Amino acid sequence: MHPHVQAGHVGPPDPLSAVPDAVYRIDHRWRFTYVNAAAGKLLGCRAEDLLGRYFYDCFPEAVGTAIEEQYRAVLADGGAREFEVFYPPHDRWYEIRAFADADGLTAFFRDVDEQHRSEQRTAAELRQLNAVLDALPSPTVLVGGDGRILSVNRSWVRAGEAYGREGHHLARVGEDYLAAMGRELSAADHAAITEGLRRLSEEPASPPRTFAHDYSHPFGEDVAWFRLQAARLEDTDQVVITYTDITERVRDQGALAWQASHDDLTGLPNRARLLQLIGEVLREPRPRAALLFLDLDGFKTVNDSLGHEVGDELLRQVGDRMVEQVRPGDVVGRLGGDQFLILARDCDPSEAATLAFRLQASFTRPFYAAGAPVPLSASVGIAPAQPGSTQAHQLLSDADAAAYAAKGSGRDRIHLFTPGLREAARWRLEVANRLRDGSLDQFVVHYQPVVRLDTGELYGVEALLRWNHPERGLLSPDAFLSVAEETGQLIPITRWLLGETTRQAAEWAAQGLPLLMSVNISARHFSAETLVRDVRMALHDSGLAPESLLLELTETSVAEDPTRAEDQLAVLRSFGVRVAIDDFGTGWSSLAQLLALPIGTLKIDRSLLTAAASLTTEASGAVLASIVALTRTLGIRSVAEGVETAEHLQLVREAGCDLAQGYLVARPMPAVEVPRWASRVRAAGGDSCALALQARAAR
Repeated sequence: MHPHVQAGHVGPPDPLSAVPDAVYRIDHRWRFTYVNAAAGKLLGCRAEDLLGRYFYDCFPEAVGTAIEEQYRAVLADGGAREFEVFYPPHDRWYEIRAFADADGLTAFFRDVDEQHRSEQRTAAELRQLNAVLDALPSPTVLVGGDGRILSVNRSWVRAGEAYGREGHHLARVGEDYLAAMGRELSAADHAAITEGLRRLSEEPASPPRTFAHDYSHPFGEDVAWFRLQAARLEDTDQVVITYTDITERVRDQGALAWQASHDDLTGLPNRARLLQLIGEVLREPRPRAALLFLDLDGFKTVNDSLGHEVGDELLRQVGDRMVEQVRPGDVVGRLGGDQFLILARDCDPSEAATLAFRLQASFTRPFYAAGAPVPLSASVGIAPAQPGSTQAHQLLSDADAAAYAAKGSGRDRIHLFTPGLREAARWRLEVANRLRDGSLDQFVVHYQPVVRLDTGELYGVEALLRWNHPERGLLSPDAFLSVAEETGQLIPITRWLLGETTRQAAEWAAQGLPLLMSVNISARHFSAETLVRDVRMALHDSGLAPESLLLELTETSVAEDPTRAEDQLAVLRSFGVRVAIDDFGTGWSSLAQLLALPIGTLKIDRSLLTAAASLTTEASGAVLASIVALTRTLGIRSVAEGVETAEHLQLVREAGCDLAQGYLVARPMPAVEVPRWASRVRAAGGDSCALALQARAAR
């Protein structure tokens, strides 16, 4: 035995006994001359059994591998080598450092299998995320926990080329993100972004948080404006950062603020400025605009009872609230007294009615003066621009007359001036009035099955609201929900829908048919801040388990107030209610914003599926697969909507989607038909997808 491994041997101390790594030596004839205990344990044999034996006799699998190649190089030139190698007999990765010595070489090695495989998994996840990032239209970067850029998308590369022509430099993969941004930003903007990213890294990652910052940057002879949005990926230290060009929006707002003359009390454009803007719109070749005349109901009584100082404060609040409600590009002004004007650009009569309902609905929230709530309402007259009319005063007179007619028909009313109002606008007025008078007893719910794609089993249903109109028959939500939202009736309707659907789901569960119930929620519920209470009440009254309820929200509804949505959804998730993003691919929210929400399900909109099915290239399927891969990486379930053909079904299956719904599998049906449909599927073997394909083939 070699003295270093011989039991009980008394000799010079082993200088390598304290080394935690496995160590062995081989001479120039490739015989083992030293093996420490750690090496024997790692190699799976006793150290004593290796001494004096040929390396290849003990490990014949090393022949022709990197081990032999690197060892021969060390013995040949005396240089040190460090490398990683996969050893098939052990099915593990090792790190080896080999050094030449007088007798041959000394090898230090350790097991790095777990670390190596973890790095491989991380690289695979990064490749999946890169595919999704490349599909985003906005320049986007992925920053690691060490502050260096892990990946950039194609939009970032294209932006870098454009900026490079102007003498600017965008950060590249591998660079320190903040250091690179420091070359291009002002000190104040750089400090703000640095602090925002610091908070993201230090705050708990669950639920994820977001950070946004607007900044300007010189570009040629002009100045460009950007909005930076950052979100930390859940359960990682990585941050997704997206850039949106908001230059046009900032310029429009700045130009309007610079040109406008303002009302002293509210700071809004005054009568003279409004008439000037109206004239400019009417002189366009084909003006599409409307003037809304808003007159507060009974405001004189408020002034007389509370005093003019309180009245002035209320007028300022009214002006601020209307500015919050209008669309980008619309102009709010004060005509005088308690009268306001809204110039709605690029707007037809139906769209003007929509805006009027939204303004009117905003008055359902009380105003506050002297610490007390003050209820207010308003009558609104609408005057669309008429072809050939270029007189601003005439349009103002039309709007005034319409407002007078609105007040004559009662408080809190809307009147359209033109007698040639489109049928669509008249219908919206009818819907608004019917909903205001109460029509809950005319609503019904249909349910569309949601099935698993791997087994075809029934997984849940989506609740779809219908209005059984006494004259027009069964109406889809498109015919009335927008009006309900604008008039403030959507929350009572949704409250009723939550109660009805949870009761139905509990009834099915008691009958042995437990299903996940999906219910659509509007952004209006977030702003009212009653969503948590309404959901709790529905679950309590029905007895349905929270895990059996899935709330669906569209991208655009979340984007209206992401912070408020995030807070309320986090509370709902905390007691078991599930959350889904519906119609993914149709909204304008950034990836950073979506990843910040506590969602468990992503519903891929039928428009993406239809577009992918119409293409013949493999890239279409790759986009869907990349989206699904990202959801799986984040622990999110994917649902394909609008599966209507066998080709659709094959496409979503190949993409790896978890669930699907659509006319191929089943159309929406009344509640009484759901158990019958489920029974037919069970009788046919339980695979609804296979049953649907058989039915399609038989036609």
